[in-house]
Amino acid sequence: MRIQQIHHVAYRCKDAKETVDFYKRVMNMDLLGAIAEDKVPSTKAPDPYMHIFLDAGAGNILAFFELPNSPPMGRDPNTPDWTQHIAFQVEDIDALLKAKARAEASGLEVVGPTDHTIFKSIYFWDPSGHRLEVAAWTASPEQLARMKTVAPEMVEEWSRTKQPPRHTAWLHEQEFAATD
Repeated sequence: MRIQQIHHVAYRCKDAKETVDFYKRVMNMDLLGAIAEDKVPSTKAPDPYMHIFLDAGAGNILAFFELPNSPPMGRDPNTPDWTQHIAFQVEDIDALLKAKARAEASGLEVVGPTDHTIFKSIYFWDPSGHRLEVAAWTASPEQLARMKTVAPEMVEEWSRTKQPPRHTAWLHEQEFAATD
């Protein structure tokens, strides 16, 4: 099998209309389509839903399900809320700062820009509680090559020790130094 690209990524939302409006207003994403049924096509289970598809640019699709007959949305209480997030790429730092201003103008609390050395990013939450990241690359080809070279060794070390390997500690030295 050879994957061409991700077809779509789907999450749950609290309210489909609110979600469409938010992603248009804050992220400038258009609604591409919607599917609604009284039962699930793959399982045939009776479970009404609204499935919306948003244009995330460059052929990427972000989708959501509203499930009115299911218990209220929750999140994994054992996973920190910063872990699971959807990251969107913008062209450059100027576009990142404009995205921050747009989000703040919509009344959102925005964290960042955070300096990851190879990219800078901002973070905020959508109405359903999904953490969103908007990022702009700042990496040199050498930095990316350096990361790729040490990645397998880092995964092996992590697997053995469950302690952060220090091979890429250089990525956040400046960000952490700013708070020490």
